[in-house]
Amino acid sequence: MNTGRWQVYLSGEIHTDWRDRIRAGVEAAGLPVDLLAPNTDHDSSDRCGVAILGEEQTPFWQDHKGAKLNAIRTRALLAQADVVVVRFGDKYKQWNAAFDAGYAAALGKSIITLRDPALTHAMKEVDAAALAVAETPQQVVKLLAYTIDGTL
Repeated sequence: MNTGRWQVYLSGEIHTDWRDRIRAGVEAAGLPVDLLAPNTDHDSSDRCGVAILGEEQTPFWQDHKGAKLNAIRTRALLAQADVVVVRFGDKYKQWNAAFDAGYAAALGKSIITLRDPALTHAMKEVDAAALAVAETPQQVVKLLAYTIDGTL
């Protein structure tokens, strides 16, 4: 078991405060956790490829460049992670979160999915790869506390 600081990657939905709620819970519990995440600034995430590598004529190639640069960050951080929390919201399709869950599973990472109970059927395959399925950020913090130091 990891006896130092735990690296926890927070993947998925960027339109709510779930990451902030997990961060606050981890800090309040005094857990030895470093939280890692993708770029959650939607504009810079979308435009990073053309901002760094040059403009493109079509949206496809603009998105293509950005997706590849974001994948460099995502793959590196997923490889470092001890635990991957994948949040699926109900408002937007989070294809990147599904990719992150699959990639994390292929790396043998422990996965916690975080989603509304209304998504049970839609998420059944992703949940099958997870070791825990949480419905609130507070449950994620409790899962981390138990995993790290056995605290209930």
